[in-house]
Amino acid sequence: MAVELTRHDAFVVLTLNRPEALNALNAQTIEEIGSAIDEAGRMDARALIITGAGEKAFCAGADVKEMVGIDLIAKRRKAELGQSTFARLDTLSIPSVALINGYAFGGGLELALAATFRLATPNAAVALPEIKLGLMPGYGGTQRLPRVVGEARALEMILTGRTVRAEEALSIGLVNRIVGTQDRLADAFAFAREFSSYSRVALTHARAAIQRALAQPLHEGLKTEADLSTLAFQSKDAQEGIAAFIEKRPAKFTDA
Repeated sequence: MAVELTRHDAFVVLTLNRPEALNALNAQTIEEIGSAIDEAGRMDARALIITGAGEKAFCAGADVKEMVGIDLIAKRRKAELGQSTFARLDTLSIPSVALINGYAFGGGLELALAATFRLATPNAAVALPEIKLGLMPGYGGTQRLPRVVGEARALEMILTGRTVRAEEALSIGLVNRIVGTQDRLADAFAFAREFSSYSRVALTHARAAIQRALAQPLHEGLKTEADLSTLAFQSKDAQEGIAAFIEKRPAKFTDA
């Protein structure tokens, strides 16, 4: 299997497991990623952690050898498969955390960009280098990168194909934090615990409101926020959260 899905207490870990190929994305790997995301959504986990096997790479991008000799229709279908697979993270019932260990190039960075959060080890290096092959990103990079780092920085990264190291990625908001290399999964779990104990109802509505804000004018976004915050207010978890605040005790959320 090119992808492994394992349970670690409250979390699920999706590991790209082709270290001999720097965890590059071929058609089989992308299909397995989609199946693993769907399976994670059916579990009672609190967050999904995505990382790569080995020490060198999170994911070195698309398997270039698969591009040789394919026609335009096949290329279009390949792009649509990558886009639709990564987009499943947008609607996943739990937040996702991309733990970028080493290289995240091309489709690897596009997968990380689709996650809710991104963490990087000190040796992480990210890029969308397709321009160097006479190509351009096709798995969502041109759409998600500007939303994360802004248009100017996205244009620079995509049109030059240059590599961004961990510290710079942190400074431009491409990653949320830099974590250690010795026990990076433990650091990812610690990060996930900062939000995973809260109500999944509230977390889901808040994520949806933020996602929709990027696709509509402010006045429409405010309506969306009002709608979703009202739905959150109607939940049992909201009643529990308010009661716990008044009674000065920790809230006990049940995701209802």
